[in-house]
Amino acid sequence: MSYIKIPKEWEILETQVTPESDYINRRKFIKDLGIAGAGALLFSTSTACAQNKGVEKQLRPFRSQKLAAENNTAFTVERQITDEIVAATYNNYYEFTTSKSSVWKKVGDFKARPWEVEVSGLVEKPMTIDVDDLIKQMPLEERIYRFRCVEAWAMVVPWIGFPMKALLDKVQPKADAKYVRMLTFLDPDMAPRQNSNRLPWPYYEGLTLAEAMNDLTILTVGIYGHILPPQHGAPIRLIVPWKYGFKSIKSIVSIELTDQKPRTFWNTLAPGEYDFDANVNPNVPHPRWSQASERMIGTKERLPTLMYNGYGSSVAHLY
Repeated sequence: MSYIKIPKEWEILETQVTPESDYINRRKFIKDLGIAGAGALLFSTSTACAQNKGVEKQLRPFRSQKLAAENNTAFTVERQITDEIVAATYNNYYEFTTSKSSVWKKVGDFKARPWEVEVSGLVEKPMTIDVDDLIKQMPLEERIYRFRCVEAWAMVVPWIGFPMKALLDKVQPKADAKYVRMLTFLDPDMAPRQNSNRLPWPYYEGLTLAEAMNDLTILTVGIYGHILPPQHGAPIRLIVPWKYGFKSIKSIVSIELTDQKPRTFWNTLAPGEYDFDANVNPNVPHPRWSQASERMIGTKERLPTLMYNGYGSSVAHLY
């Protein structure tokens, strides 16, 4: 008669027992282990230092292009601002790679100048304007915002930009305009993953006109005191701080006002996971994870998620 022996929790397999020779030479074993551990730590530290040097070099030309913008003290955050190197090395940008830690390495061929933005649709004064001319015409300011990803991680970022309302006022929306549809670039030579037809490039997003005209909604052209590096959505991106980050479309080329609710990228791909509103809400879990808390990038601190990302007093009336 054969049977299967189920080991107790405290039992170990015979093959896991330390050989007598290793036991006798345990002092040498421990010493060798310490040397190996120190070597692993040294390797890890040197790797991190090499990466930091690489990012510093990548950021250098952007840091040299300062943007004159006063900090708007009406937008302050009680949390610590995320370190610039950390923010520059943790990005979602699927046009380049699905690896958040590698985006900064993949954007070397990206050219953010020259760059034009078209504003069209249901407006009285449609326009196509060079991004640098637009920057000169708009009231730039720095705003420190919480940034919350749908993946339950978060940062605190000092963006430089201007209210989207300032641009929309300039083109004068028509009475029947109700939504804003935005489109990013399409250039597989710069963004190799756009060669794949697995995702419906180019990226597209949308807001209601009321959301776009809200004072919190900004078109961003800078970060940490200088122009945007590619991994942050150069040369111009949207920031809607009470919504999950995928709503804040990067590298915008087109803004169109319409009377029809526009389709949006992730809502089209996975409507059961990403809705059109995409407002930060700790009480509504993602189908595959909880949204009740968030992990701060850089510190790994776990904090409770705030309704509307903490901006409810300014936006709750929209819903």
